[in-house]
Amino acid sequence: MGRSVFLGLVALFFIIQDIYCYYAARSFNLSDRMYRIFRYSYISVTLLSYIVLAGLIYYFVHDRPIYRTETVNMLTGLLMALFFSKILFTFTLLIQDSGRILIGILNYFKSFFGSQPSKAEHMFLPERRRFISTTGTFLSGTLFLSMLYGITRGKYKYTVENVGLEFSELPEAFDGFRIIQISDIHAGSFDNHEKVALGIEKINALNPDIVVFTGDLVNFEKDEIDPYLDIFANIKARYGKFSVTGNHDYLGVYDRNNPEAEKAYYEDFANKHTRMGFELLNNTNRTITIDNQSIQIIGVENWGRDKWFPKKGDLAKATAGLADGTFNVLMSHDPTHWDEQIKHFHKKIHLTMSGHTHGFQFGVQLKNFKWSPAEYRYEKWLGLYTEHDRHLYVNRGFGFLGFPGRVGMWPEITCFELKVKSNQ
Repeated sequence: MGRSVFLGLVALFFIIQDIYCYYAARSFNLSDRMYRIFRYSYISVTLLSYIVLAGLIYYFVHDRPIYRTETVNMLTGLLMALFFSKILFTFTLLIQDSGRILIGILNYFKSFFGSQPSKAEHMFLPERRRFISTTGTFLSGTLFLSMLYGITRGKYKYTVENVGLEFSELPEAFDGFRIIQISDIHAGSFDNHEKVALGIEKINALNPDIVVFTGDLVNFEKDEIDPYLDIFANIKARYGKFSVTGNHDYLGVYDRNNPEAEKAYYEDFANKHTRMGFELLNNTNRTITIDNQSIQIIGVENWGRDKWFPKKGDLAKATAGLADGTFNVLMSHDPTHWDEQIKHFHKKIHLTMSGHTHGFQFGVQLKNFKWSPAEYRYEKWLGLYTEHDRHLYVNRGFGFLGFPGRVGMWPEITCFELKVKSNQ
């Protein structure tokens, strides 16, 4: 299917949905004056949204920007909020209309058997129930306002998640050791330097021993991080800062048939990690030593179950040279790697830190309950998972991608405090 055909089908879907929503709203039995206000308002907003959509498509296709502005993110977010709110409203009414059609068909066939139809049954389609229409309006309005909050406030609402973990194998010198994890920066989506800097201040306030970044520095191009290099360089950690690459870090534009071009691209990319003060641990490891006792920080390149991203992670290479019995902490961007390889790996990985899912940037996370559409895509998508005395933690991400906001799934800074498990 060509791009023009696809865009044409998307436009047709939008138009059909808008026509359906417009006529469905007449079930509210508005007065003539209110109906005129509604009609002109709905048509005006709809036409304006199409004009904005066309402008954004032209902007992204022809200008290919790698840096976002607040205006572009706001317009993109409003369009997405409007679109999904209409989808929810349409879905609610379709459920009701399916029943109306079924009743209409039954009434039609009843007339063949001589039944005297009631006044309501003279109509092929019964009138919509106002309660259901009102419920659909309330739900879609709530969704719109929630997404509006996510666009304006939620995307920079940095939240600290404290995770305490006990290990019998943890060296005594590391009792109370603090690891701060961030993931999925997606620098190309940022639009406010000051608000990103507030997130860095929260990291430093946690007094980290080490800071780890578990991949997806950019959306597509390595240079997206350039305006924020100095901000992330301000992160302080007592024993170092470490990073790995995620799936989006392999989407850069260079001559794919030229090995030298690829080498130059990723050398520059690695240099950007260095300029931020992070040591890039792609398929390698480093030793952290305190009082002649040590733990291993291991990093692998992206490896995930999805077939359309490169599987460059090599766990055997990353752990080469590590003696049995060492305490191992692993950075691996995609949590599907844990089920496929890590949890059964012959060298015990005590703690694996991942990201990737973003919690779909939409959902609910309470103390004993969490939900997001991400759970229908990923088996392990948020928080702590434990099997065979090995832990996986999935971080919600520091930035955002696609939808320029977050609803319920606020950007996360994870603070791990490692404790020596008592034998008693």
